[in-house]
Amino acid sequence: MKRGIITLAVCAMLVAGYFTASKWAIHHTTLTFFDLLRSDRPVAVDVAVRRDRDWQATAEMITLPVAILNHGNTVKFTEYSFLANILAARGYMVVSIQHDLDSDEPMVTNVGEEYAGRRMQYNRGIANIMFAIDELKKVQPNADWKHLTMIGHSNGGDISMYFAKHYPEMIKKVVTLDNLRVPFATDGKFKILSFRSHDPVFKADPGVVPDDDICAKAGITVVRTGYQHTDMSDRGPDEVKQQIGGILDKFLDDDDNGAAAARTDTPKPTGAPSALALSAASASKN
Repeated sequence: MKRGIITLAVCAMLVAGYFTASKWAIHHTTLTFFDLLRSDRPVAVDVAVRRDRDWQATAEMITLPVAILNHGNTVKFTEYSFLANILAARGYMVVSIQHDLDSDEPMVTNVGEEYAGRRMQYNRGIANIMFAIDELKKVQPNADWKHLTMIGHSNGGDISMYFAKHYPEMIKKVVTLDNLRVPFATDGKFKILSFRSHDPVFKADPGVVPDDDICAKAGITVVRTGYQHTDMSDRGPDEVKQQIGGILDKFLDDDDNGAAAARTDTPKPTGAPSALALSAASASKN
């Protein structure tokens, strides 16, 4: 991945090519499920999948790889389409989950406490993910729900890492965008890619990001960027999204080929309804 710094432009062109060739074929479906065990808590998900891959899976011709996308605090689950579309274009079924509700208590930061006092939010995130998976198995059973790619920004990155550390047998790879609280898994059971901001306000807690030697041994790729923490969603500049997308795309290629991880730096930014669509009505509570 050290060569990533000299191939950013190429990666960005590849991502643009994906959008040109495939974006028209990516279908987004928003479903809302209600968790009876948590007082009918609504769990909304946006499912992004290529139409042809969805049809093939429905016909039991293929098994869809699955990516779970977790949003940052105060950012909506629908505001990471640049990531969802890249993964969907590659053939993934991408599930973006809304973790927070307006009725939830505000998330606070308690300095000195474990995870700054946010274990409750992480456990709620795990419950949301597990519940969404159980419901979506009914919608698309021909997906690989046992080997997940977890991806998340900020608090969503912490949820992703927290989930992966508790259920490593369910994880294929983890991608975080500036998670700040949960230390990385370093046992090498799955590959990790993490984008780090250069932000005077949002800084990772001590011990979250391992040093270079541990990263090399554990299969962790850390990308030091010049981006702001809040740039890493659809709200951010196009240049940031293109460069993140290009490196993510390359990481997925390298990971599939078993390439070794490394630390790298990036320059500072100057049709017919699918099975998912047909199931939308049944997923909503009457």
